[in-house]
Amino acid sequence: MQKLTLALKMKNILLLLGLFFITSPCLAQSDQEKGLQIIEEMVKRDKGWQDSQAEMKMILRTRSGREAVRLLRINTLEVTGDGDKSLTIFDSPGDVRGTAFLSYTHALEPDDQWLYLPALRRVRRISSNNKSGPFLGSEFAFEDLTSFEVPKYKYRYLREEAVDGIDCFVVELDPQYEHSGYTRQISWIDKERYIPIKVEYYDRRNALLKTLENKDYRQYLDQYWRAHDMLMTNHQNGKSTSLLIENIEFRTGLTERDFDQNTLRRAR
Repeated sequence: MQKLTLALKMKNILLLLGLFFITSPCLAQSDQEKGLQIIEEMVKRDKGWQDSQAEMKMILRTRSGREAVRLLRINTLEVTGDGDKSLTIFDSPGDVRGTAFLSYTHALEPDDQWLYLPALRRVRRISSNNKSGPFLGSEFAFEDLTSFEVPKYKYRYLREEAVDGIDCFVVELDPQYEHSGYTRQISWIDKERYIPIKVEYYDRRNALLKTLENKDYRQYLDQYWRAHDMLMTNHQNGKSTSLLIENIEFRTGLTERDFDQNTLRRAR
């Protein structure tokens, strides 16, 4: 009988200890920790694609709805231990044909970016101070076109919310790198696939500047999701820019040599 009573007491103690560890505020996950965990899972699921080549259409719209169309190609190289490298080449119309943009993304160090303008036949390095400026007249900024690196931001989980019928985590991102044009971003991340469905960008006055909507996601290599329709809307000037993927291929054999500064002049 005494042994049974002792066993029951021990069971109750263990139950109380378990309840303490579950409910203790000291051990509860903070909003910052949960936000970081969500982002790290999103990044982990998108590793290992190696390289890609995409043909894209860029549509620029004015406040009145007038459109201008540009055709471009983007080659991207996944880099282990650092940010990705990308080369963007414009094929049309004639006034931008041959323009090329080379970007080396880093975590907290300033990104390295160069722009080749065929009319001037020269390569211009993009200053860190100018990376918040518009990319060739679009509503995408130079800093929007770099790869996502976890140390670039601090994170805070806000809530869960549906967007277009998709259940999402809502996470706030605060830039930690110098010369960002944003005070913060708010990202809606699909809870099932861990992909960004919508992103809001707030300017240096903390006013809503732009919204990015990612649609028509398609899966490649049974793992990697890419949005084929990316719409960036500027709420302050009434303009918008669409980036539409018309064709994309992965693991095409690109190497570091395809992303050196000499490729800017050779880009065709």
